[in-house]
Amino acid sequence: MKKTALYSWHEQAGAKIIDFGGYLMPVQYAGILAEHKAVRSAAGLFDVSHMGNFYVKGALAKDFLQSMTTNDLNKARDGQAQYNLMLYPSGGIVDDLIIYRIDSETFFLIVNASNAEKDFAWLQQHLGAFEGVALEDHTDRLSLIALQGPLALDILATVFPSVDLKALGSFQFCTALFNGSEVIIARTGYTGEKGVEICLPNEAAVALWEALVEAGKESGIQPVGLGARDTLRLEMGYSLYGHEIDQETNPLEARLKWVVKMEKGHFIGKEACQQVERHLQRGVAGFSLEGRVLPRQHFRVFNTDHQEIGWVCSGTLSPTLQEPVGTCNIIRQYTSLGTSILVEVRGALHPGSIRALPFVTTTSLA
Repeated sequence: MKKTALYSWHEQAGAKIIDFGGYLMPVQYAGILAEHKAVRSAAGLFDVSHMGNFYVKGALAKDFLQSMTTNDLNKARDGQAQYNLMLYPSGGIVDDLIIYRIDSETFFLIVNASNAEKDFAWLQQHLGAFEGVALEDHTDRLSLIALQGPLALDILATVFPSVDLKALGSFQFCTALFNGSEVIIARTGYTGEKGVEICLPNEAAVALWEALVEAGKESGIQPVGLGARDTLRLEMGYSLYGHEIDQETNPLEARLKWVVKMEKGHFIGKEACQQVERHLQRGVAGFSLEGRVLPRQHFRVFNTDHQEIGWVCSGTLSPTLQEPVGTCNIIRQYTSLGTSILVEVRGALHPGSIRALPFVTTTSLA
């Protein structure tokens, strides 16, 4: 089992630790509900250092990544980050990732922890046609700290007073110094709230974490574990690998058509996406259930005639709405808003209906 540079801090803070993606990670501190509410109302601090970190460098680096991913990196400028997907030739998803354009020949990739080794091998496997492109794995050298919530940027400004955070737009990033270490501050996140993700060397992680905790004390900052991270992302309808998206799911079936740029040149999986686009049969949709029964991944979904139409991808009791919500992969004709469905929970069918995503609208992303 691997540990992040912040593991001792989590342990001393009394966090409940679990195995996640091969790392010992905090799932909660004060409790999922309290941590969730802190992010929605003030600010939360997340250790997401388990995520994989790669550099792709070289004169043909952009061409290589264009062939490996679905989004169009020609639209990204220096200092911009882009949400992206890697596909298999079948159209199934290798992983979703964020690509940072440092400059025309240097790109930084953040990938899912559980997929990091697979992703690195997949990229390495296709390097041959792009002479001079270097692929580097920096996962074990770097930490990633996410600060999210409506007060996040105010807290960050206390620690980085020389950084013009107001000029930093969504999915833009800049570099700064902290205790002599260069850090990347990116306006990205996984909560739907205003915030940043900060990438920095392992040796600087604890000092920055503690500085942010101290700066946010009066604002109600809380350390947040993976449990609340999941409820926050589900309220926003964001995809999670292994749930809404996986190697069997085409992005067009998972509300991710906006990430697939058919008009750009060739990329792995393009032909499969074109076929699915012509004959789209399934879709991922949001839903809620009546009562207090909780939907969980893999639970079966039925129409009102008791015909099986799909399965639950993710489900929880929304801390904000205080009702059971989830996402499901179902036959496309049932994805219209308001459609009545039935979800099987412990052998019984419970009524619900298709809902719009996101479940929660936040104002702090503006």
